Amino acid sequence: MSSSIAIIGTGLAGLSAAHSLTNAGLSVQLFDKSRGSGGRMASKRSDAGSLDLGAQYFTARDRRFLETVQRWQSRGWVAEWSPTLYNFNDGQLSYSPDEQTRWVGTPRMSSITRALLGALPVNFSCRISEVFRGQQHWQLQDTEGQVHGPFDQVIIATPAPQATTLLAAAPKLAGAAASVAMEPVWAVALGFDEPLDTPIEGCFVQDSPLSWLARNRSKPGRDGKLDTWVLHASNEWSKQHLDMPKEQVIEQLHGAFAELIGCSVPAPAFGLAHRWLYARPAQAHQWGVLADADLGLYACGDWCLSGRVEGAWLSGQDAARRLMEHLA
Repeated sequence: MSSSIAIIGTGLAGLSAAHSLTNAGLSVQLFDKSRGSGGRMASKRSDAGSLDLGAQYFTARDRRFLETVQRWQSRGWVAEWSPTLYNFNDGQLSYSPDEQTRWVGTPRMSSITRALLGALPVNFSCRISEVFRGQQHWQLQDTEGQVHGPFDQVIIATPAPQATTLLAAAPKLAGAAASVAMEPVWAVALGFDEPLDTPIEGCFVQDSPLSWLARNRSKPGRDGKLDTWVLHASNEWSKQHLDMPKEQVIEQLHGAFAELIGCSVPAPAFGLAHRWLYARPAQAHQWGVLADADLGLYACGDWCLSGRVEGAWLSGQDAARRLMEHLA
């Protein structure tokens, strides 16, 4: 079984597929528009330490994923996170009895994708704009006009709106990807010189510009001189303020945070904002993977399943399995 495979996207879905394929002895070449791997599991290094601005944690419900996470744990890539959780609803804070097991990458969320990437060949800062087929092989063109290839198979592991464009050679697959609505999220990190006087380490928020907040230092392996917090705005607030300047986003979400946290909140010593334009699918799907095996074109991602971290990993597994079944 010999085949050259391009994988566009080095988030968890793309790296899940890459790991399975290389373990089966196949050759992959990865491409990503960013400077590093991770996608929405990426972490940002800052003056306040490393910050998880995207995925905050993940759960494992599928047996296959749970077994994989336990292997990651044995290698030191992940650890359980057991935060003191609260809910904020109707203007009131209440303790959450939620006891499900939550996992985080250690010492940062991106540790998982960096470990999966390993020494695999990858072109970072390379935005693929077109996937087109010659007489027998696929070629990829990037936004600088450079052509990469030839490849026998292509796996597109990007958010659905980006995948739609790259699936132009397979109209049915492109149509399915185009039907997926993705929700935006503004993420803000705040750092305080003195620890805030609150027991809260994570909070699910309703009826507020915010939907979630987490105390960074409560996660295993995190350090830093400041008491850093990550805030996620609600999808609705994010849509309404999609083009708001970052300074104003920080100011408004800091205000919402101060109103609900239940303790005195000074001006932060540090603040940054990041806009996730395609943070999560608006609804779950049951595709697993979009595939045209005869063409050798596949698309995977959390949007093909649950929208969760687990869904991204499972979708990448599905893409690799379908590809290898066709080659067998």
